Amino acid sequence: MQAIILAAGMGRRLKKLTEHQPKCMVLVNQVPLIERMLKQLDHYHLDRIILVTGHEGETLKSFTASLSLHTPIIFIDNPVYQTTNNIYSLYLAKEHLLRDDSILLESDLIFEQEVLTQIVHNPYPNLALVAPFESWMDGTVVLLDQQDNITKFLTRKDFRFEDIHTYYKTVNIYKFSKSFSETHYVPFLEAYSKALGNNEYYEQVLKVISLLDDHDLKATRLENGFWYEIDDEQDLDIAESIFTDSQSRLSRISSRYGGFWRYPGLLDFCYLVNPYFPNSRLMGEIKASFEALCTSYPSGLEVNNLLAAKSLGLNRDHVLTGNGAAELIRPLLRSFQNGVGIIKPSFEEYGNCAKLPIPFTVTTPDFSYTVKDLMEFYKDKEMDALVLVNPENPTGNYIKKDDVISLLDFCAEKSTYLLLDESFLDFSSAEDDPSLMNQDILDAYPNLILIKSISKSYGVPGLRLGILACSDPSVTGLVRKELPVWNINSLAEYFLQIFEKYQSDYKEALRKFKETRTLMYEELRSIRQLKLYPSEANFILCEITDGCSASQISELLLNRYNILVKDLSHKSGMEGREFIRIAIRTKEDNKRLADALKHILR
Repeated sequence: MQAIILAAGMGRRLKKLTEHQPKCMVLVNQVPLIERMLKQLDHYHLDRIILVTGHEGETLKSFTASLSLHTPIIFIDNPVYQTTNNIYSLYLAKEHLLRDDSILLESDLIFEQEVLTQIVHNPYPNLALVAPFESWMDGTVVLLDQQDNITKFLTRKDFRFEDIHTYYKTVNIYKFSKSFSETHYVPFLEAYSKALGNNEYYEQVLKVISLLDDHDLKATRLENGFWYEIDDEQDLDIAESIFTDSQSRLSRISSRYGGFWRYPGLLDFCYLVNPYFPNSRLMGEIKASFEALCTSYPSGLEVNNLLAAKSLGLNRDHVLTGNGAAELIRPLLRSFQNGVGIIKPSFEEYGNCAKLPIPFTVTTPDFSYTVKDLMEFYKDKEMDALVLVNPENPTGNYIKKDDVISLLDFCAEKSTYLLLDESFLDFSSAEDDPSLMNQDILDAYPNLILIKSISKSYGVPGLRLGILACSDPSVTGLVRKELPVWNINSLAEYFLQIFEKYQSDYKEALRKFKETRTLMYEELRSIRQLKLYPSEANFILCEITDGCSASQISELLLNRYNILVKDLSHKSGMEGREFIRIAIRTKEDNKRLADALKHILR
């Protein structure tokens, strides 16, 4: 067997990175793509590797000569690489296709060894390696039958996004037997090139062959291992977060703060949403209006404030909508010139934004604290505001409504605002009516500032929606002047417009969630090395008690099981102990995480 690598292209989308070197020499974590690929191929004791060069070909030849490889390399130069495409590069290597069984690869791929092993060791002679199609992918897409026969190479005209769950993307790694090349591929390659020219792709030939009754080409569905195709700088950035050492991979992916749909199969137990809302009916309503929403300007800030206020039953002058709660928190906290009381551990955005934070560090072993604790600590402190996240993040600590009102009275006596974050309150089972998001309460307590992240409870983090409510016009006025006229998009506005009529569905989603949380708690409690802390939120705080670190557990979950959890190793207020925070997802996802933890900690 031999390998043929197509490496003639210019890689224009990588801009300056490919001005003076071939695309396949771009570095991924300091290792050139082609070096990684050649060393991986070298494991299989191939007879030869044929490398079709073009742009900066001499540079590539010199570089490969410096590598210590057992497999001989044969170079074929494509002198017209600027005006041809990869069909011509493969045409130049056709005599080698006729010589031996071949593995065909494109040089802009990066993959783990097991990806290549799956196709090399598969006994079937003619294969295309394929992976489930993801909506962000580009390139050749195929349909398969139950026997893994390729039934169709899709054209742009055939492609329907509503059917993508049935589609597979070619990984651009193929295996052809010598016989297949002789009887099918090379004859069609020659005919296609002569008829339609050389500015095409070699997959076009496979598309024609797939129409034959006896084409003998199957797919093998990728089972294990990561792969990525690098066409531009964004692809390179993502590849560097995947193909790195285990410790760096966790920190790099975590520091992206989302966008995890670009990581196929990644199960996100880090970020906190409602797994049962929005339901399919609500999503269907948004989809039905998607085109109009994407091509229309959203309404201005004041209109969206009215929408939010109407749905919450509040005075429109007392409500502000934000592009996520974070957009409202920063200008609010920056406006306080004196001290701001914050709790540690808690959501750190408040402490990071405050000019003069006054921290109350929770010292109880279970991170519980009461209103009396807060009053005692802050009774002699001068401050403009006291921040309370209820339920607390990441500890899950909960303070009952009557006690929060006592804290409000305490703050009023000190002429201090109570900034109450109720982002997780809807998940609580502690009381029937726990919220202070009520017009009578706002009127009675102008020192109350309410923050609510719609992302958390309503499960729409991609819409970036947050609410601030306060009856003091000086507070809303100050934050309002820091917000642009169009601060939320049309999709978010439409959600505000329609979500009120889905309140019964929302209540059912919360009921189902609370049931799932109980089951998840019981599942995790069976793991001897985990100490669980009671939570009224949509996550569970877990302390690791057997000497293993939170970072080690988080790295193993990510690298072995493609599961991301929140590592709290460096969380302020939790130093010296080992904690992870686990979001509550669906029962199926929760079972997968629990099984992974049991396997790691057994």
